[in-house]
Amino acid sequence: MAMTDPLGDMLTRIRNGQQAKKDSVLSPASKLRANVLEVLQREGYIRGWSQDESGKHPALRIELKYFEGQPAIKHVARVSKPGRRVYSGSRELPTVRNGLGITIVSTPRGVLSDAEARAQNVGGEVLAEVF
Repeated sequence: MAMTDPLGDMLTRIRNGQQAKKDSVLSPASKLRANVLEVLQREGYIRGWSQDESGKHPALRIELKYFEGQPAIKHVARVSKPGRRVYSGSRELPTVRNGLGITIVSTPRGVLSDAEARAQNVGGEVLAEVF
């Protein structure tokens, strides 16, 4: 059966892995997923990620981050879904928890956090929110 929301699947794997106190989780590889993981690593929500070629299909190994036994990611949610796409201009980008969290945005200049998109004055599709 085809997966309708691959990015939502990866975010759910991260959420479930952190609830189960896993060190790392595997997710099928794609360029969009890798770009989102790059933003999460830059913002300090995950320790890192790497390509895992050991299986039949390429996968991404995501190293989860904890602080004093608590997950670094308290909440991760998909905003723009396959059934309802959400777009936002650079001035209307949503803030998460008064700036304590980030919004991940797919822009013409690549996948960026909301602060980076505002600094570059670009808008795009609001992929997810993380705090």
